[in-house]
Amino acid sequence: MRLFVLDTDTVSLLQRRVTIGCERGAAHAGETALTVGTAAEELSGWYGLFRKANKPDRLMKSDRSLAENVRFLSQLRILDYDEPALSRYEELKRQKLNIGKFDLRIAAVALHHGAIVVTCNVRHFQRVPGLQIEDWSK
Repeated sequence: MRLFVLDTDTVSLLQRRVTIGCERGAAHAGETALTVGTAAEELSGWYGLFRKANKPDRLMKSDRSLAENVRFLSQLRILDYDEPALSRYEELKRQKLNIGKFDLRIAAVALHHGAIVVTCNVRHFQRVPGLQIEDWSK
């Protein structure tokens, strides 16, 4: 079975139900995962809006959005950033690939699991040697 690791942009597309991403995601149901870093990034964004809401209508909207986000993420397999992934990350970091640390962590986890990274950010991820990538937004 193939494993597809969704990056943060792809998770956002699926949450907004962007047609192409949803179709591809549905075709690979049960084969998709995300990293714990992507889950944290998603939740921190919604939690920040939740904490800043100071009017009843904004609080209600942010509360609903945070709850929907938690429900969505809980349906996906979440891959840990474990010792083998950390080793891969350190190895990639030494290569100075000019890619952000969060994307590098996603790449390290995907490489450790032999997974394909699903991203709109092909330009950055293609710098990682041996990493398989797909763009479901097209």
